[in-house]
Amino acid sequence: MMKVGYARVSTRIQNLARQLEALKKAQVEKIFQEKMSGKNQDRPELIKLLNFIREGDEVVVLDLDRLGRNMNDIKNILEAIKNKGATTSILNLPSFEGINDPNLRSLLNSLIIDLYSYIAQNERENILQRQREGIAVAKSKGLYKGRPTKYSADARNPHDRYIYHQIVDRLMNRQNGERISVTQIAKELGVARKTIYNIKYRLDEATTD
Repeated sequence: MMKVGYARVSTRIQNLARQLEALKKAQVEKIFQEKMSGKNQDRPELIKLLNFIREGDEVVVLDLDRLGRNMNDIKNILEAIKNKGATTSILNLPSFEGINDPNLRSLLNSLIIDLYSYIAQNERENILQRQREGIAVAKSKGLYKGRPTKYSADARNPHDRYIYHQIVDRLMNRQNGERISVTQIAKELGVARKTIYNIKYRLDEATTD
């Protein structure tokens, strides 16, 4: 039996320290960690964790939403852990360690996880709905200008400005004959290929105005 931890943040500039500290306090023996969106289940470290765990192991995470973004994804991951004969502990949820009957403890834990999954997803949907309503009101008053561009020369976040200038430099080198693909640039800077193409499009538009 082994305690195996999983820690995740969505972007490269976010910090894993809080989750790692909590997992170490929970006496986790091995930790899988990654900086990647929870929108899909094709996360390299999550896949490694699922391949690593064995019957009797315990998977530990700080928050339920570290596993996934919606109830279906979370349930699928929990089911995959269960199918390996392992259990799941969410540090920010109630613990039933004092209950001796393992079947009752597992049932109560599953009920709590289902409840919190539903609450978390419902809250996310409510936030999105409020955002849509706010945008609709702003548009009706002519106040809505859309979401600011993340990577640009005047981005608020210094890291985003830095990435933008790095992308521009590489696109200019590419234009001057350097053999570097959009895929290579995206991998090197940790952004999507679509981001590179969007910046290239904006540069092309600026030079043709």
